[in-house]
Amino acid sequence: MTAHIHVDRLTKVYRIAERDPGLRGALRGLWRRRYRTVEALAGVSFSLQRGELLGLIGPNGAGKSTTVKLLAGILRPDGGRITIDGRDPFAEREAHVGRIGVVFGQRTQLWWDLPVEDGFDLLRDIYRVDAADYRRTRDELVALLNLEGVLGQPVRQLSLGQRMRAEIAAALLHRPDILFLDEPTIGLDAPSKLAVRDFVRRANRERGTTVLLTTHDMHDIEALAQRVIIVGHGRVLADSPVEALRRQVLAERRLVVDFAGTPPDGTELAGTPVAAREGRTLVLRFDPQQTPAADLIARIAAAHAVEDIRIESPSIEEVIARFYALHGAAEA
Repeated sequence: MTAHIHVDRLTKVYRIAERDPGLRGALRGLWRRRYRTVEALAGVSFSLQRGELLGLIGPNGAGKSTTVKLLAGILRPDGGRITIDGRDPFAEREAHVGRIGVVFGQRTQLWWDLPVEDGFDLLRDIYRVDAADYRRTRDELVALLNLEGVLGQPVRQLSLGQRMRAEIAAALLHRPDILFLDEPTIGLDAPSKLAVRDFVRRANRERGTTVLLTTHDMHDIEALAQRVIIVGHGRVLADSPVEALRRQVLAERRLVVDFAGTPPDGTELAGTPVAAREGRTLVLRFDPQQTPAADLIARIAAAHAVEDIRIESPSIEEVIARFYALHGAAEA
């Protein structure tokens, strides 16, 4: 199957001006500019099939936002190649932007002083969407994203959560095949995050929209992504399904045991290390490849009065933190 999005050995280098500190440095900088180069991307390659939902994660400065801007056709790559449905995003921008939606968490595509509804109407004209199709899509998005009460408000008066939901609606008014989301839940409260995640999930599953999501919120990844790419130092460090990455990086599981009475003392239980204890609850760490969960549960239940036993996986935050530590790609 031909990839919907194909990225081959992508490179991007920025040239950044530098000067010495203080007034003397500022004056010297007027006459002699000094620059350094930063390699934002150094040979990044990956592909997405139609309808995939990919999480792109990494430390600050790893190249996530640069990748999204290159895929959206905002930036021109310095090396390598991008093809999206056979098109070059930068060279064929007009045809390309009609098939994609882009949301940047810290920027707006709506007009700051215009009511939301007027901004939507302007985008309809820009994308040349048929009037009947536009009304149908707009009404659907307004209902799904709960925007009825804010359509008449200027964008500058919206809360961050309201604005982000309006931004997502704006990005989808022309029914794009592909949605690029760069930190779409940054700064949102819990209800707004849940609303955004639910909508993205539905767009992917029900409409078949291909989604590329960059985020620092690992709950976004756990809730949405089928597959994750980790970038660091401008390179792809891992590309795998989320659960496969979890097994590869941090295979351990936690067995949480609630005892009917006082739990046993000691640093081990049934030959398994005790990671934590609180009241009548013990948490054990074990590797299911070495110690089958069923055997461990049977040994504990045979020797002790137990109220409840449950198995938990490490959080995705723990998995990613361990991955960064193993690959020297700690957060900046």
